[in-house]
Amino acid sequence: MNQNWKNFLLSNQAHFATETDIKFLDALVKLDKVICPIPYLAILKVSGKDATKLLQGQITCNVNDINETKSSIGAICNPKGRVITTFLLIKSNDDFLMILSKELIDSIQKRLQMFILRSDVKLENITEDLCIFGLNDSTSNIDAERFSTTQDTFISVNISKSQQLVIASTDLAISLWTHYNTEAQFTATNSSYWRYLDLMAEIPWITPETTEEFIPQMLNLDELGGISYTKGCYTGQEIVARTHYLGKTKRELVLAECLSTYTPVPNANIYTLDSDTDQGIAKVLYGIPTPNQENNVLIKQSLLIVLQITENTPYNLIIKSEPPIPVTLLTEQP
Repeated sequence: MNQNWKNFLLSNQAHFATETDIKFLDALVKLDKVICPIPYLAILKVSGKDATKLLQGQITCNVNDINETKSSIGAICNPKGRVITTFLLIKSNDDFLMILSKELIDSIQKRLQMFILRSDVKLENITEDLCIFGLNDSTSNIDAERFSTTQDTFISVNISKSQQLVIASTDLAISLWTHYNTEAQFTATNSSYWRYLDLMAEIPWITPETTEEFIPQMLNLDELGGISYTKGCYTGQEIVARTHYLGKTKRELVLAECLSTYTPVPNANIYTLDSDTDQGIAKVLYGIPTPNQENNVLIKQSLLIVLQITENTPYNLIIKSEPPIPVTLLTEQP
């Protein structure tokens, strides 16, 4: 995050708990309209005349389908088809902007650099040059398809029916934030609330703890339009295609919740109540405390979990502790 954007947020009562966790005093996220800084995502710019060719050989979505009005979620996989990172890919003029976890951007940049060779491609971490924030308006549904894009002097991407991700230069971001926060009456809210909104929209962000753990279909990337089965070869494509053509994957991404004194960490195991082995039936992708709770000892934790699908078997899920923590599915039982 560049210093000018950080100074602006500080002047608007922001508190940086960490560089990726921004809080506002007395933030009330139950309001209809909120605006959230998003410091935990980063931006990798891929440019040059061979940028499309490079990306087409490395990512799950079809680069040729992406234009200035259509973005896409997608993944970079290892040769075994395991997801190294998920991302949101945006076309801006002749360049591509890859939005992904800040914790993974350096490793992803190094990985893509290995495939450039003599190609005309340039990779740049431009997180310091642009600002990212989110708008959520629960009073109106966005009349556009998911991941559609609008841009003029700034980029706006529809994440869900109420969410818009905004990417802009620092001066413009400050101007836009001021407009939405004052004239449009959007309330400045903690960055963790955007994580919660993404979780509830089932956006499968990958972190260092979950990298190379799951194939794309386990993260429901096929349902989100993040996998092309007709575009041709890319790293991991054989495993991803085989899973598709042999039938439904045995694991799916689902929403869940639990009451706990702590938030289960990414890649934590979830078991069945009667399990007598160390092998879990699910893993946590990521979790966040559910907003607007009183300061009770037990806090409701919202979770995205990758669950092993079983037929005609009730899901009596627990996190092992003393006592065990029950986990409740919010997504309809597969």
